[in-house]
Amino acid sequence: MIDFMEIARKQAVLAMEKGEIPVGAVIVKGGEVIAKAHNLKETLNDTTAHAEILAIRKASKFLGDWRLNGTEMYVTLEPCPMCASAIVQSRISKLYIGTFNKDMGACGSTINILDNRRLNSFVNVEWTYDDKCSDLLVEFFDKRRKQ
Repeated sequence: MIDFMEIARKQAVLAMEKGEIPVGAVIVKGGEVIAKAHNLKETLNDTTAHAEILAIRKASKFLGDWRLNGTEMYVTLEPCPMCASAIVQSRISKLYIGTFNKDMGACGSTINILDNRRLNSFVNVEWTYDDKCSDLLVEFFDKRRKQ
């Protein structure tokens, strides 16, 4: 079985190597990776260049449709409000989250955009509680504080 969260973690490592906050995202359809991305906010000087947004753009281009029904996203860090909204808007069916985002998490940590039944789309969420995902963030911010 393919470990899609491991693929997302490898994307997060790529982000960290570029000095970006280490977040990676993978979108899967029918057991096949159709898009993967990592944070590029600093590199592109673009506030929207989060891993989730970039992966959604790639998946939409790959499928030729903005509607990502029947897809699953694996992301190493709980999405922020912008990314959670994009996940709902793109109609991703299931979201796997590696670790909490206590400062900006919009899937339950600070607010929960995905559980709003008044929205026209529902995203099933599964927390994987992956220590490897949180360890990357701890390592990144420890290094940043020492600089």
